[in-house]
Amino acid sequence: MELGAAGLQEQPFRTHGVPLIFVAYEAQEQAFQFLNDTYSNYNGLGLFQGPPLSGKSTIIRQFVAMLPGDPAVAVIDGAGLNTTTLLGRVLDQFGYDLQFNSVNELLNMLKVFVLQQTASDHAPLLIVENTHALNPSALRVLCELAALKVRHQSALRLVLASDRCIESIVNAPAMECILHRLTGNFHLQSLTKNETTDYLYAKLRAGGCFDPENVIPDEVCDELYEAAGGWPGIVDRLALLALAKSPYCPIEKQHVEYPVVPQDTISEGTSADDAATQESTDPREITGPQLFLTLNGDTLDQIAINRPRFLIGRSEHNDICINSKFVSRHHAMFIRQGAAFFLMDLNSTNGTYVNSRRVSNQVLVNEDVISVGNHRLKFVDPRATAREPLEGVGFADTVIMKNLEDMRRMLARENTQALPVPPDEITGS
Repeated sequence: MELGAAGLQEQPFRTHGVPLIFVAYEAQEQAFQFLNDTYSNYNGLGLFQGPPLSGKSTIIRQFVAMLPGDPAVAVIDGAGLNTTTLLGRVLDQFGYDLQFNSVNELLNMLKVFVLQQTASDHAPLLIVENTHALNPSALRVLCELAALKVRHQSALRLVLASDRCIESIVNAPAMECILHRLTGNFHLQSLTKNETTDYLYAKLRAGGCFDPENVIPDEVCDELYEAAGGWPGIVDRLALLALAKSPYCPIEKQHVEYPVVPQDTISEGTSADDAATQESTDPREITGPQLFLTLNGDTLDQIAINRPRFLIGRSEHNDICINSKFVSRHHAMFIRQGAAFFLMDLNSTNGTYVNSRRVSNQVLVNEDVISVGNHRLKFVDPRATAREPLEGVGFADTVIMKNLEDMRRMLARENTQALPVPPDEITGS
């Protein structure tokens, strides 16, 4: 269907760039309040989490646009950034056009800028999207920046955003400076059914449609809500596809596709009650089993195992991402059941080894060395002293199957961002 046939002058459901209109809804308002509280706090450092296509980037950019005056704000996509690239992009957004050749020069210049701005009561704000995908060295630089102080207040406001739950990263001992400053932990929620209808109609009106109910009837709005799980970015994509598939108005339910929809970030290993408990607990008191990732004898990372499930693999969607051709996209999985830990190979190409012996599944004990490709993961948990059989530690088949099913849902979510967008079926011509 062409735009004109739907009474539209502009494409209302844009999947890239600036939205045609910003539509207010409750979860968005809560997110604005969280971001504002973080920015206003002298020691503000917040975690901003929500699944892919949940509207985080739109909310962040709208929030920055609403800030009064001319504040120093940098919004960086952290996916794959190393230390040099991270520092260079932050300095660029803070207005520096400098050609430095070393990390030390970049870091020192950024420190000087941040300290000077805060000393004059204009503390800069740094927002890092896809924090989970930062290079470990870049995370260490964030810790160094987080530790900067001026007159007993933090020199840099920080918001760490991610499309996955990042408490496990922040709780790692190496992230002490981040943990010490943490002032808020926000999980973005989806639209309600009524908000989805209002959202769709507001966008249609903004595109020039005077009678949105005759383009997308109420019952089809409800269908789009169910199909998208209420996540705004998926609502946009599915509405766009439905318009393309429908030969005429109104759109019918049969034109609505049903993709695999991501869950909210709280549910990824943490219930809402658990999340509330974590937020009320001093994270510095959290201790437990650790993994030490090494390559050729050099320690690359130290990871606290504080979630029921950990994925290891080459894909950035894993909890532990190992970028190596010898590591499968999703190589192995840790499952925690009570006080015991179970390692499962996920049919990896090159296999998973524990203490040089290939395994398909294995209960772990203290100081086991796990080999994935050329990398090693040392499991450290002094309480894990006995390699009991699976039934002895309560690993029921239902527990294993539940974790495998959760993993399959996660793999399906990786494709959510790749939902097809019809290139020429909806045009202004």
